[in-house]
Amino acid sequence: MSLHFQRDLENLKKEILLIGGLVEVAINDSIRALKNRDATLAQSVIDKEFMIDEKEVQIEEECLKILALHQPVATDLRLVVVILKVNNDLERMGDFASNIAQRALFLSEHDPLPDLIEFINELPVLVQTMVRNTLDALVKMNTEIAQKVILADDAVDDINRLMHQKVNETIMQDSSTSERAISLLSTSRYLERIADLSTNIAEDVIFMVEGRVIRHDLDHD
Repeated sequence: MSLHFQRDLENLKKEILLIGGLVEVAINDSIRALKNRDATLAQSVIDKEFMIDEKEVQIEEECLKILALHQPVATDLRLVVVILKVNNDLERMGDFASNIAQRALFLSEHDPLPDLIEFINELPVLVQTMVRNTLDALVKMNTEIAQKVILADDAVDDINRLMHQKVNETIMQDSSTSERAISLLSTSRYLERIADLSTNIAEDVIFMVEGRVIRHDLDHD
């Protein structure tokens, strides 16, 4: 491996961790804005989304440049391909964080729904843990942490399904709650999608380390 190629790969690793940090902050801030009914913080997440978008484009361009100039093979090729995929997933997670912030902005201007408080306290914590563990697995290339993320996804799916049921019940009891309840349901769906993308990244970490594709592994279901 040439020194130039090695330097480009190391820089690529640093950049993917940088966008990962930006995304984690966006997710945590959007959730805090939701819980605390903090319109200012929610708007800040929305205003900063462009930083994640710009970094995603930059990393994609760097990956394509490395593929064109160095034509990597074997493990190095796997690394670049995984970073391309992870980069895209992280950018989408940033989009969902912004979507949550938009819902938090709306909900901060309306009375809370006590029957759905449990959702706000439970699901976001699970998703934040998954995101944190996913980035930790990526930094350390640790398949045990990655596997933990994958296993946690079922609990998120269960809560999201329960959220649908509770929202329907809330709206049936009082139709005036429908707009707020549907906003919370949308937030639940965004969090569930962040969890799915965290799982995708965890699966990519396993592929990077072991060269094993587990996305369609029946044992995973």
